[in-house]
Amino acid sequence: MTIKRVGILGAGKVGIVLAGLALKAGYEVRISGSGSVDKIDLTISTLVPGAIASENAEVVANSDIIILAIPLSRYKNIDPTLLKGKLVIDAMNYWWETDGIREEVLDPTLTSSEQVQNYFKDSTIVKTFNHMGYHNLQEEALPKGDPKRKALFVTGDNHAAVDEVTKFVDSMGFDQVVHYKLTDGIMTEPGSPLFGASLKYQELKQIIDNFDHTDFGRKISSTLN
Repeated sequence: MTIKRVGILGAGKVGIVLAGLALKAGYEVRISGSGSVDKIDLTISTLVPGAIASENAEVVANSDIIILAIPLSRYKNIDPTLLKGKLVIDAMNYWWETDGIREEVLDPTLTSSEQVQNYFKDSTIVKTFNHMGYHNLQEEALPKGDPKRKALFVTGDNHAAVDEVTKFVDSMGFDQVVHYKLTDGIMTEPGSPLFGASLKYQELKQIIDNFDHTDFGRKISSTLN
């Protein structure tokens, strides 16, 4: 698979930043918001000139990879058949200020990405872009080999999909710490020391490895519930 066209569902802060990074990396970018195209067109043309404001269906139909950058509580507003067969990046997190009561949004027995994968059962979900703040994503993307380059965690159950997303993350300006287990995404969500952290590869890898050794991911899951 060669990724040339990037689709972003969500025209908030994270979606806008990722659209800008993708344009800079040379991708064709389409982005949709919660309202009509007319509602977001001026915002898109002003903040990320070159990106194409579109409806969800048009974004998906004309993209090789989809990024979910909407509030987590709204992912079920998307018809799961719309993303059938698509490689999808889950960049979402539960956040009480926008999502409300956690138990009304998430099953406490599963991580959020597991639930996203279960809902979009005919899509392939990979978790990344969720633990670094949007300001850091925007300001700290650097070319490969730069000693100041930061790293992102990339994980999912499908090895080929994770490897493809890893290359995509690299092109967007970040090193990658890679796992092949979607449930490990919990280690970078709110409640974890990694959430909001902007770290280089070795720093991020060391903390992630320590989480693995202590099964900290599941402990975080229980504390969030």
